[in-house]
Amino acid sequence: MKAVAYQQSLPIHDPSSLQDVELPDPEPGPRDLLVEVSAIAVNPVDTKMRMRSVPPAGEWAVLGWDAVGTVRAVGAQVTLFQPGDRVWYAGAIHRPGANAQLHRVDERIAALAPKSLSDADAAALPLTAITAWEMLFDRLRVPQGAFAQGEALLVIGAAGGVGSILVQLARQLTGLTVIATASRPETVEWVKSLGAHHVIDHTRPMAEAIRSAGLPAPRHVVCLTHTEQHMAQIVELIAPQGQIGLIDDPAPGSIDILALKRKALSLHWELMFTRSLFETPDMIEQHRLLTEVARRVDAGELRTTVGEHMGTINAANLRRAHALLESGKARGKIVLEGF
Repeated sequence: MKAVAYQQSLPIHDPSSLQDVELPDPEPGPRDLLVEVSAIAVNPVDTKMRMRSVPPAGEWAVLGWDAVGTVRAVGAQVTLFQPGDRVWYAGAIHRPGANAQLHRVDERIAALAPKSLSDADAAALPLTAITAWEMLFDRLRVPQGAFAQGEALLVIGAAGGVGSILVQLARQLTGLTVIATASRPETVEWVKSLGAHHVIDHTRPMAEAIRSAGLPAPRHVVCLTHTEQHMAQIVELIAPQGQIGLIDDPAPGSIDILALKRKALSLHWELMFTRSLFETPDMIEQHRLLTEVARRVDAGELRTTVGEHMGTINAANLRRAHALLESGKARGKIVLEGF
């Protein structure tokens, strides 16, 4: 099968950082689907893994943790799908990624793709939707419905992939007042179009901006990027007994955990790969939540978060996608389609 892979951790401008290769077709395990991949999306985890994880000498590592495709074969214990089903999923970090013509994925973390979206538009959503859903409802335990009316959520870095669906989920499924941050005119308009009630600039003092706008101190703050730069402002602006949610990787020692004590704040980490990495008893929850997201997409309640379509799936286009992500200027999700 065709795939895009690497053998060394190299800067993305090096042609060897990602290469077009031919690899053996994978065989599905007992609970696996063998999927013919039609579209993928690129996430920050791809760039981090490329630079941090080197395969054994002579072997190839395949990245990619967002895919839409058609089931071609199923393992002996599969009960949720059959060949011919069109599925979407984010995969597992400890397995080869989906930047390949054929990919195997555990059925418990896959779901039927939304019927109303093209393959490319659907590929933008799985990883970020799982991350955002688990952050809101599993980590921060925000109740669905209007029960959180009067409380506010601040999403720092809201124009990226996770923020783009987190803003939608919070607006559509909860009673929270959604405050998003963005720093460029095009990203401000983007997060407004996704449903943010208010937008502030995270390159300026956020606590002052929230006070000046007459907004309530948010009880929930989700920081999606550069947490070490924003933590002092978060502690200042958040409501007492509030919750802070993180997904990025602050440098060791860059966060003063004692600063949370005075307001009795709690800190919550979200990693969407945890369930599949440890095969937790509730691993099938990712199948259920992707099924629910697909239902809401088809009902017109949620929309794709594609920011840029970079063409077919090949090494040159994936290097362009990685470079854009590493620039910090991506809006929404980057997708590629077909081989």
